[in-house]
Amino acid sequence: MRAEAAERGAAARSDRGIRVIISMIGLDSHTTGAQVVAALLRDAGFEVIYLGPNQSPAMIVGAARDEDADVIGISAHASNFALIEELLALVERDGLKDVPVVCGGHIPPRQVRRLLERGVARVFPPGSPGDAIVEYFAGLGRRG
Repeated sequence: MRAEAAERGAAARSDRGIRVIISMIGLDSHTTGAQVVAALLRDAGFEVIYLGPNQSPAMIVGAARDEDADVIGISAHASNFALIEELLALVERDGLKDVPVVCGGHIPPRQVRRLLERGVARVFPPGSPGDAIVEYFAGLGRRG
């Protein structure tokens, strides 16, 4: 499975680079983590579309569709977890099921489990090594 993911990621990169949406959802305005991850991914050769704070699930999914994104990254430092679940439902409804949603930030362990059960691909807590984030995103690419 990991080899297949790496192969897909390599194919996406060879065509145009992996496109990643990075945003905060709802009223979460803690931008530092998202900005650091966006810069980290850009420096590693990803094409990053940074939406910034205060985005609704519909706005994020719309941007992912319009930008032909391969991955959606959500920085979560508030209690906007219901909005992440709404985003997951919209991803599926809009036929973007092959676009994984990755979250990062201060998320309580109980909530991490719930998000993973609902379909979030991975959650990176504060202090996650940059290399681990880049490696994980590189293994995703467009699932198809």
